[in-house]
Amino acid sequence: MTVRPVEVFPVGVHLLEELEAWGWSQAEFAEIIDRPAQVVSEIISGKKEITRESAAQIAAAMGQNPAYWLRLQDEYHLWRQAQDSEIQQQLGDVRLRALLNQRAPLAALRKRGIISAAALHEQAKQLCELLEIDHLEQAPELPMAARRSNAAEQVSPTQVTWLACVRRLARTRTVNSYSSSALATLAEHLSREVREPAAFARLPSRFAEVGVRLVYVEAFPGSKIDGASFDLGGTPVIGLSGRGHRLDKVLFTLLHETAHVLLKHIDAGVILDDEHPRGRKIEEEADRLAAEWILPGQLPQLPERPGQSWLSRAADLLGVHPIVIVGRLQNAGSLSWRSALAKDAPSAVSYLQKW
Repeated sequence: MTVRPVEVFPVGVHLLEELEAWGWSQAEFAEIIDRPAQVVSEIISGKKEITRESAAQIAAAMGQNPAYWLRLQDEYHLWRQAQDSEIQQQLGDVRLRALLNQRAPLAALRKRGIISAAALHEQAKQLCELLEIDHLEQAPELPMAARRSNAAEQVSPTQVTWLACVRRLARTRTVNSYSSSALATLAEHLSREVREPAAFARLPSRFAEVGVRLVYVEAFPGSKIDGASFDLGGTPVIGLSGRGHRLDKVLFTLLHETAHVLLKHIDAGVILDDEHPRGRKIEEEADRLAAEWILPGQLPQLPERPGQSWLSRAADLLGVHPIVIVGRLQNAGSLSWRSALAKDAPSAVSYLQKW
């Protein structure tokens, strides 16, 4: 049985019924509310809408609340709107646009060409393919270990979208069979390998040799995510966003994610945050191992006021870029974040963009 929506009548019909019940003509009622007779006639015929002022006047004459008349008018307009297929199509598009933007940073995806379709339904299809879901109401799932600037927050749709982009790009990379021992050796020597910042451009091939898919996807605005690692069909994936820019910060994130892989944190598909019972412990474990790798050896005695000459000698001794030592001292509180030694610190982003 087909259920039809109840018909809603114009507010003028209700007003005419009230006048008949009160025994007033339109002219008499116009005089009562001190308005021209034409105004009453046009309200009844539907040519004029009831304003807040006229609603108050009608209600005062009949002992009602002005909102009653405004509500009757709104209900009729909404009912008419519900019967208009063109308007309903427009509203359907509004709902779809809202859902698309709730699920992902659509503007950023379109700007980067990840979402290229012009039609809304095609955009929805492309987004579902990216997130690997059947429909937009379905929540995407992507187990990962992720380094974020605010780990206490729930993983956001923007972060999930970034991870989905990492996953898609990683699927295109061919790598050797994974070797944990070879990855550990690479991690131990990585700081020395990138002593010259240009060496960052070669890292995807170096990680591919040990069976890890290493990719770069620029951070989306507001994503607050530095990197992530996860298992993709038995092959480890590490994604970097380039947040932090400075060579030592990006390097530490890479080593942090490498630690997650070697410590087998990605096997459980853990989403790391402080609310997770193991989240804080796992992050601390990865940080400790990454800290050991990034500075392979003991620093020489730190003078009271370390200068450029001491920094150069220390970097030569350990075989790392000076900014790695600066970063260690800054994180330890031994050097101000405004130190002149950090001036002209190299950025890794231009090399990440070559990946």
